[in-house]
Amino acid sequence: MSGIIVNTQKTAHIISHTHWDREWYLPYEKHHVRLISLVDTLLDTMAKDPGYKQFFLDGQTIILEDYLQVRPERKEELESLIRQGRIGIGPWYILQDAFLTSSEANVRNMQIGHRDAKPYGTVSKIGYFPDTFGIVGQAPQLMRQAGIDNAFFGRGVKPTGFNNTVADSEYESSFSELLWEGPDGSRVLGILFANWYSNGNEVPTDEEAARAYWTGKLADAERYASTGELLYMNGCDHQPIQTDLPLAIETAKKLFPDVDFVHSNFDDYLAAVRSSLSSELSVVKGELRSQRTDGWSTLVNTASARVYLKQMNQRGQSLLERTAEPLAAMAHLLGKPYPHHLFVYAWKTLMQNHPHDSICGCSVDEVHREMVARFDKSRHVAESIADDSLRTIVSNVDTSVFATHGEDALPVAVFNTSGWERTGVVAAELDVSRLYFRDGVPLPEINARMEAVSLDGRTLVNELGEPVACEIEDLGLQFGYDLPDDRFRQPYMSRRVKLTFQAASVPALGWRTFAWVRGTAGDAGVSEEAAPIVSGERVLDNGLLRIEIAGDGSLSVSDAASGRTYRDLLVFEDAGDIGNEYMFRQPEGEKAITTQGKPAAVTVLENNAFRASLEILHELEIPAEGDETFEREKREAVYFPERRGGRTKERTVKLAIRAVVSLERGSRGVGIDVTFDNQAKDHRVRALFPTDLAASHHYADSVFEAARRDNQPTAEWRNPSNGQHQQAFVDVSEERAGLTVANLGLNEYELLRDGRGTIAVTLLRAVGELGDWGVFPTPEAQCLGEYRFQMTLLPHDGERGRFEAYARAYQTQTEWQTAQTGIQSGRLQPRAAMLSWTGDELAFASMKIAEDSGDLMLRWFNMGARRDELRIRLPEGAAEAYVSDILERRSGEDLVIADSDGVAVRKAEPYEIVTVGVRNGRE
Repeated sequence: MSGIIVNTQKTAHIISHTHWDREWYLPYEKHHVRLISLVDTLLDTMAKDPGYKQFFLDGQTIILEDYLQVRPERKEELESLIRQGRIGIGPWYILQDAFLTSSEANVRNMQIGHRDAKPYGTVSKIGYFPDTFGIVGQAPQLMRQAGIDNAFFGRGVKPTGFNNTVADSEYESSFSELLWEGPDGSRVLGILFANWYSNGNEVPTDEEAARAYWTGKLADAERYASTGELLYMNGCDHQPIQTDLPLAIETAKKLFPDVDFVHSNFDDYLAAVRSSLSSELSVVKGELRSQRTDGWSTLVNTASARVYLKQMNQRGQSLLERTAEPLAAMAHLLGKPYPHHLFVYAWKTLMQNHPHDSICGCSVDEVHREMVARFDKSRHVAESIADDSLRTIVSNVDTSVFATHGEDALPVAVFNTSGWERTGVVAAELDVSRLYFRDGVPLPEINARMEAVSLDGRTLVNELGEPVACEIEDLGLQFGYDLPDDRFRQPYMSRRVKLTFQAASVPALGWRTFAWVRGTAGDAGVSEEAAPIVSGERVLDNGLLRIEIAGDGSLSVSDAASGRTYRDLLVFEDAGDIGNEYMFRQPEGEKAITTQGKPAAVTVLENNAFRASLEILHELEIPAEGDETFEREKREAVYFPERRGGRTKERTVKLAIRAVVSLERGSRGVGIDVTFDNQAKDHRVRALFPTDLAASHHYADSVFEAARRDNQPTAEWRNPSNGQHQQAFVDVSEERAGLTVANLGLNEYELLRDGRGTIAVTLLRAVGELGDWGVFPTPEAQCLGEYRFQMTLLPHDGERGRFEAYARAYQTQTEWQTAQTGIQSGRLQPRAAMLSWTGDELAFASMKIAEDSGDLMLRWFNMGARRDELRIRLPEGAAEAYVSDILERRSGEDLVIADSDGVAVRKAEPYEIVTVGVRNGRE
């Protein structure tokens, strides 16, 4: 690092702001009331005092919505100040938690923030992460693609100070200014709030107080600043406007004439810093997770607080980005208008749950009750869009191939909206017969006719006429109704069945059609040579994987491809937790209770042609709650690492764990479905998966990357726990063998330092207080009641095969969709897709329609460190393809489309996020 040319000129950039947590230690509406007062005061102050020049509205445009919902009459005043540049808005819609929101949710957040700022004529190009609980490694690339060349943040990097020590690691910086580099090489100028985002708060106007204040503040900022441009953030969480700031600035100028005190903004500050830089800044690479700290203040265990919220969020995100958007885009290619307005509403409703105090589960109980309603609302809109889109697509699928089976053949299309061809078990409900109330038949006769419908003599076939093995469940008489676009609702009674079968080789972003027809199934769809999956009472074997259940219910999984056997998998662990919603803390000296060595009951639950399942039952006696010492420490707000309480020895409760382990024919994944009724407090339950692999690092799914992380924490780490974030999976690999553990909405794991490379996935964490700066009881965070947890084990071939396992893990995030239809001709083949693609180490991310251009937008990201080739067979009628960015703007790079096969090719650089726009020539 080169030395600094001393700059004797100092400028104190005072930036007024408020950090607005919409809900936290108060419910949303109570904070909302305070927000109205704050913005009222801001508008009044700016109107009467031109010396109050600037204000930054926390980087999130939702504040505009929240304010104008109550104060619509002040919109013109607000808009005028924004257009004048006195109030900065955007670029986000909300300030999200980075690790607990999906890749596409982060993109939609930026897109909608820009969309909502556009009518005001301006958007702040500030990468704003003031209090984010760690930031994902791909943030620099995302910022660059959004036209942002900077990032302001308060967590994740350890500042050493120029007069202290020189930064000696990629997670340290000598200055508050640094270069932050993403895995693809994208760089932004990073500004660390080394003295927090309140270091210019409540500036005194009294001269004596101001002298003491600024003497300390100037020294604090100079300790970390690389230039004489010093940043002071005038505001904090829910901080009221400092209306006398102009007077406070004049006082400071009088007392410190060698310092230029200005009421500034981020753009002016950045310009001044860039023009003054005369030293080589530290380069910080990848994720910012506070790796170089003692580990007690990372707030990482919010990933397991109120796990039901994370599960609802995973489902809501998946329904929007992996199901509703692709289906609506397919329907749009068939001529159906794309419902942009509904998607914006659904995404906004979902993202209102994405601020860190919300999705992290670290607020008071009232906040999280309201979140459940928002999740439901967003999901209902997504389901409505998906259902409507399915009707459009399936009405265009040609099912005439099934006409040879008779008029009463019942076609059903299975849709795969993941980005990869997929085989898996699906369940489809079919109405075998219906009678509408409009037909005038008395209801008792309708019911009798439906109950008399015969289900005998039918089999399931695919579009080639090949029989497919299925399980049939008679759902009996069912009420239903249609909601036509041009008529009143149409109720009916039906005879309904549920067919469960393995849908093989369903195209990526496509469909395959089956039909339940008259005929005899026999051994449909199963080769005579195919061995049964169940072998005895405790073994499943499909030729690719062999699962053996030990006496204690743990699994041994043998992978034929790698020749590796993984033992002692799926041991359950229960430990006390005397922490809070933010951080886990096991009582000092406590030994966790596990199922290892304890007998478990095992029974065969399912054994058919395409899937077999074993049920494993455990029963543990665990302490009912924390002890009296712990309860007293909570009341007295004792800092959680210093607590001496533990779990009660007076009372225990039963923890009965039911685990269903399943294996499908032809699958390289082990399905795990866990349920239990939690009646204990102050504890954590985890599932343990020893890998016994020789690896110094592992990979965890994050935003647009499988992030590489060290197994061992840094030397400064003092917390016995080293929990970390994940999204779809965590993976440990050596050269020729590896194990990926995929999940649905289980965002916390730990790579144990136990000599076995054990992946510990947190299932449930039950605590009774918020934590942080006061005493806030949260009894509902104890998470009492019934819970379900879903995971998939994916053994693979190691470093060379892990990307295939990751693709299968991503597929588990996407729900199969089915739609019944009739015998009809149509423009779509019974097994087809509107587009296809190839790429060895690429992951598919999204398919949607751009709001401004109407173009089809497709996104991938390169999971690996090698350049990869993306080949796209474009939809019929595509006129041109081009590279876009996350704001769906043309980059200027057009793709050549081969006339013979309609294929476009684009090289994907290591870790690159690639968005391709496709314009339809028929529009």
